[in-house]
Amino acid sequence: MEDGPSECFFDYFCIFIASMIQVENLQKSYGNLTVLKGVSLEVRTGEALCLMGASGAGKSTLLHIMGTLDVPDRGRVLIDGTDVFRMGATSLAAFRNRHIGFIFQFHHLLPEFTALENICLPALIAGRTRKEAETEAERLLELFRLSDRARHKPHELSGGEQQRVAVARALVNHPSVVFADEPSGNLDTENARELHQLFLQLRDQLKQTFVIVTHNPQLAEMADRTLFMADGRLSEQPASQAPELP
Repeated sequence: MEDGPSECFFDYFCIFIASMIQVENLQKSYGNLTVLKGVSLEVRTGEALCLMGASGAGKSTLLHIMGTLDVPDRGRVLIDGTDVFRMGATSLAAFRNRHIGFIFQFHHLLPEFTALENICLPALIAGRTRKEAETEAERLLELFRLSDRARHKPHELSGGEQQRVAVARALVNHPSVVFADEPSGNLDTENARELHQLFLQLRDQLKQTFVIVTHNPQLAEMADRTLFMADGRLSEQPASQAPELP
């Protein structure tokens, strides 16, 4: 028996909700320099995707556009079905705060605030009460084995602890996706390994979606999928292994 309309719709709906992010034909130039040349990809819900490539290949530009920190010249980005660049500036800022988390190479913690207060900030900006924000921040501190460091300021924390606080801050609003730009680039080998394990733990336990720009091959090996960027385009193989075009 052929599938009826209801079955077809159900199959389509399941495919749609499985894609957390849809990127379509992104193009971006800065002056005469073309950085993205028609990039398209999908990121599935609960997937840890790594982006690799040489410096200047366009990885961070792609990440920043996917995270709505930059705007493409052409193309579109859908996150959880929302066409983000059709939104006004105020609505986009609110969407970013509630649905997107960011982790950078340098933690960017506010030095005058404690670990707990730094984690609370995005939740307070989103309009949650201080009690709600602190309850969630304390839960994350416990999850990341940092409860005893809650009242410490950044200069009192190790580099690995600071980065774990930054991860907790990115997660406090339960984002749909976390974008990470060289998150372990400023850490020693042991702290980098622990951070990578934390990402996998969050993916497995919380079904958290990650898109990670990295030069770290160990992290890429642990990810669900790795894509390579060269000359403004994405490939499933490193540039040196990519087949020549006819």
